[in-house]
Amino acid sequence: MLLNTVYERFVAESPVSVMVHGLLTRALCPKRLDELFEQTAERQYTKELLFSTTVDVMAEVVCRLRPSVHAAYQAKREAIGVSVRALYDKLEGLEPGISAALVQHTAHQLRPIITQLQGARQPLLPGYTVKILDGNHLGSTERRLKELRDVAAGPLPGQTLVVLEADTGLAAAVLCEEDGHAQERALLGRIWPEVQGQDLWLADRNFCTTGFLFGLDERGAFFIVRQHKQTLHWTRQSRLRRVGRIETGEVFEQRLWLEDEEGNELEVRRVVVKLDQPTRDGETEICLLTNLPARIAAKRVARLYQKRWRIEHLFQNLTVLLRCEVDTLAYPKAALFGFCVALAASNVLATVKAALRGAHPKVAVDEEVSDYYLADELAGTYRGLLIALPAEEWQFLTEMPEQEFAQWLKGIAAGVRLERWRKHPRGPKKPRPKRTRFARHPHVATARLLDQAQRK
Repeated sequence: MLLNTVYERFVAESPVSVMVHGLLTRALCPKRLDELFEQTAERQYTKELLFSTTVDVMAEVVCRLRPSVHAAYQAKREAIGVSVRALYDKLEGLEPGISAALVQHTAHQLRPIITQLQGARQPLLPGYTVKILDGNHLGSTERRLKELRDVAAGPLPGQTLVVLEADTGLAAAVLCEEDGHAQERALLGRIWPEVQGQDLWLADRNFCTTGFLFGLDERGAFFIVRQHKQTLHWTRQSRLRRVGRIETGEVFEQRLWLEDEEGNELEVRRVVVKLDQPTRDGETEICLLTNLPARIAAKRVARLYQKRWRIEHLFQNLTVLLRCEVDTLAYPKAALFGFCVALAASNVLATVKAALRGAHPKVAVDEEVSDYYLADELAGTYRGLLIALPAEEWQFLTEMPEQEFAQWLKGIAAGVRLERWRKHPRGPKKPRPKRTRFARHPHVATARLLDQAQRK
């Protein structure tokens, strides 16, 4: 066991760092990662550089422990054992399927631990596994490749579709596409292996296609999808009737009978929320389609769709707290791999939050604990932890039974002083006044303005 003085100091002063490293050690066990590579790779094979070593290097970059891949390589040069060119060649050739398998692997490793911790959120809809689907285009990269040097437009290295489990907070799956201009809907044909009976899929209108809705229904899954009026055809509809109101507006409901290209028919409910305040795009109503049974009231359907913001929160954390878009990685395969490693790290952070929920059941962890402060704690402490407690001292965690590991994690989480990472939400923003003073001057001295105001 790691029961030494240095370990105990880290547990007392930075328990979050200890939990994160323990989870990374278990979820990204080198032996299992290399086995995953051998099972998944179609064209690549291992020479001298192991897949697990590549994940380790990229993890330091996406967790903001190192500023670049080259800096991470410099810090681990002896352990890596190959040239930096060989490392970049490995990144440039990693198949998207391997990157996607890495995310699924971490979710598979961490899901039973969250169950043991009893740390999942309250289910959004008991009896259903709620999954949120959304796409993410990777931002443009630097023009480091010869083919990009004279390109004026921003070069896009790819895009992804991410499946988020709403109750656990885990990114359960990701679909990777190297073509940054490909339609998100074109990737939907790959989603079917992720669909299970009693799933409830939440998705925006970009995924409102006849094939997607009929496909979910055929597989025994359910959906709440925002309607895209130009992609669906229905043969008949019932009268629209008012059923009440929710916090954002009046709720109406009717039935539609959708029809696909082969003439098959699917009966769905159409839930219309007529908003009290228009959206940012000026829309005054939101229309939702669902095949949930009638016992799930229309008002509840509308409130469930509002939880789709959880995946937007995930993408924000991937960008702000982690570094999911490494703009120096211009090759699509390398950029997608970086994004997937960030998703794997996000799954570790979701498990940390689950441990805190399990250890502090009377505290609303999601509402009170700041992800930003947790990430700041890691950035300031984690590298010191790696130096003080080398990797070999953590290997016992990889073989520990799930229940025992969950108890180890929960014991550390119980000692966390949550007030150190409490959120401090700001009030509503004040309206921006018109800036008319000194309009013709390039600069103005702040001290003089403060002095003038004090005199008045």
